[in-house]
This record gives sequence, C-alpha cells and structure tokens, in this order.
Amino acid sequence: MIDLTRYLGPKLGSVANRLLDDRHSEHLGIRMDTPFTRILVALILAAAAVAAYRLLLGMGASTNLNDYWPWGLWISFDVLGGVAMAAGGFIVAAMVYILNWKKYKCIVRASILNAFFGYLLAAMSICLDIGRSFVIWHPMVMWQVNSIMFIVAVHVVLYTSTLATESSPMVFEKLGWTGVLRWVNRCMVGIVLFGVLLSLLHQSSLGAVYLIAPSKLSPLWYSKFIPYMFLVSAIMMGLSMVSFETILTGKVFNHVPSLDVLQGLARGVLVIGSFYAAMKIGHLLTGPGVGALVSEGFLGIMWLLEMAIGVLLPLLLLAGKKNRSNPEVLFAANILVIVGVLMNRLNVGVFAVSEYANRAGSDYFPSLMELVLTTGMIAFAILGFKVCAKYLNLFPETDH
Repeated sequence: MIDLTRYLGPKLGSVANRLLDDRHSEHLGIRMDTPFTRILVALILAAAAVAAYRLLLGMGASTNLNDYWPWGLWISFDVLGGVAMAAGGFIVAAMVYILNWKKYKCIVRASILNAFFGYLLAAMSICLDIGRSFVIWHPMVMWQVNSIMFIVAVHVVLYTSTLATESSPMVFEKLGWTGVLRWVNRCMVGIVLFGVLLSLLHQSSLGAVYLIAPSKLSPLWYSKFIPYMFLVSAIMMGLSMVSFETILTGKVFNHVPSLDVLQGLARGVLVIGSFYAAMKIGHLLTGPGVGALVSEGFLGIMWLLEMAIGVLLPLLLLAGKKNRSNPEVLFAANILVIVGVLMNRLNVGVFAVSEYANRAGSDYFPSLMELVLTTGMIAFAILGFKVCAKYLNLFPETDH
C-alpha cells in the first residue's frame, strides 16, 4: 500500500492510510480494478454529466416532463422505489438493537448501509427533480408544517443523517477512534429508535402525497389507505432486499450467509406479504370492483402484473417450508418481490395518472437523460457498497 503521509501530511495521510488498508478484506477476494467496476465508473460519469446539464439548462431541456406529467421516472423509481428498498435498514436495525435478536447481527451493517445508499439516491433525485435545485435547503429554515411535501423533505434529511450515524461505527473502527466509537455505541439504541420512527412516518407519508390527487389517480390505486399500503409493501420489500443482498454478497464476496437468517427473513416476507395481498384485494373488492380490471384496460393489466409478480408468486414460493430452506428459491422470490414493489411505485407515480394526462392531450416516456441519470445513481450505490465492503468491516461474521 502507498504511504499517503508523503502526499497528505502526517495527520491526514495517517487517516487515509487507515481507510485504505484493505488487509482485512483479503479473505473476501474483493478486487476493485475489474471490468464491472470500470462500467460502473463510466455510468457514474455519464450521470454526472447529465446532472450538470440539467442544473444548467433546466428540466425542460433534460426531461420529457411537463405540466400534466410533473413527476416521472426520477420520483416514481428513484425516490419512491429507492426509499422502499431502504426499508430493510430500519427493520433489521430494530430487530438487532431494540428486540435484541442477535442472530441478525451479522447482516445489520450491510442492511443499514444499503438503506443509506437508497436514501442518498432519493435525496439526489429530489434535488434534481425540483424546478429550482439550488434552493433545496429552504424547507430546513422555512417551515410549512401543513404541507405533506415539507414532511417528506424533513424526513429525507433526518433519516439520511440517522443512517449515516448508524453506519459510522464501521468508519470509527477503521480509524481506531475508540472514544467516539464507544460514545456512538452507547447512543445506538436511541438513534435506532429515532430512525425507526422516522422511517415508519416517511414510508407512509410518501403514499399520503397521493391523497391530494383523487381525480388524477386511477381508482385501482387511489385509496384513503394508500399510506398504509406504501408502508406495508415497503416492509415486505425491505425484508426481501436484505435477503437478496445477503445471498448476492455471499456469492460475490465469498462469505457464507446464515441459512437461519435467510429463513427468518423469508417468514417475515410471507407474513407481511399475505397482509399486503389482503389489503390490495380488499381495496379492489370494496373500491373500484373486479370489473375495473377490465374497464380500465391497460391499467387493469398493470395491476394484475404487479400483484402476480410482486405478491402472489413470491407467496406461493415461500409458502413451502422446503422452499424457505433453499437459497436459490429464496433468491428468486426476493427478486419477484423487489420487481413487484418497484412496479407498484411506477404504477402509482406514472401509469395511474396516465388516463388523466392523456385526456389533456399529454403523454410521457422518460428521456434518454432521465434513464442515464437513474442508471448512474444505481451504479453509484453499487460501487459505494463495494468500496465499503473492501475497506470497512461490513461483514463482521467473516472475521478470522
């Protein structure tokens, strides 16, 4: 390893040397200079160029959004989807630090880190999606407590900061800052409690945003219970995301995930998913009715696809006890849940308002720049996770 004290000075160089000391990750077989890493860097650079273009020339020049389609891919996928994917962080943190379920301690750091990147994705997307990005700081000093958008903004800032604090012990361990580490660990239960409260409110408040659009949203998705549906589906997706990343990182970084942990997560998905299915079907029967699946045409097909892919098929896979002991089946079920909930967010944010916008003579499909920016932010999250896995003690169960 290069001695950075020669270039950065004794204090800063010493800190940098500690952060870049990757001896603890040798047994994980993590290599940074790979073709995949280079692809990720290229996608990030392309996204950075698009972000600069959008900030300089505005939304109209970089997106296909308009007055009838004010929210598109960046809100529906990056914000609504990114926040839902981050739900696993508060769930696993609560299980470990509040309920003291010690068997999940081996995945708590990776779960919180994944949530942190999910919220970073959401925060960056919100910053770029608002018309005047350079005044994004206004809600922090110009409070409007009667606005649901103010609540969303405050939750994003506070919970992103909370996730950073929850992830900080890995950095302090690496730097050898034992005093700060002890202080953070002593406060961790309180920090996690605050984070759980914030995340529960934020997951539901994102659904509550759509309560203001009863005439624009398709009845297949509009409901006074949509905040609760957003919360329950986010918990289901969060558990699946944690299981997915546990299995995937086990394969990529050469560590063996605990089957007991995966089974516990699968049981959680089964229980929460069953409740979510009852909520969705109950809303259909008591609201628009089964006939709406036909009368709504394309939207009815999208509702059925969302339910089949993200709810019914995973529940069938997880219903069998033997299947819950098979990592390959669990991996497939996790992918289905993740895709299904992302479809739900796209349905609510894009497709469910299409009939209203089409009547006004407007249509929407993401521009190339919108797609490039979203892809680049996903690449940023993947690369960031890989860097943390290499240089930080992200998987403490792999220590020898």
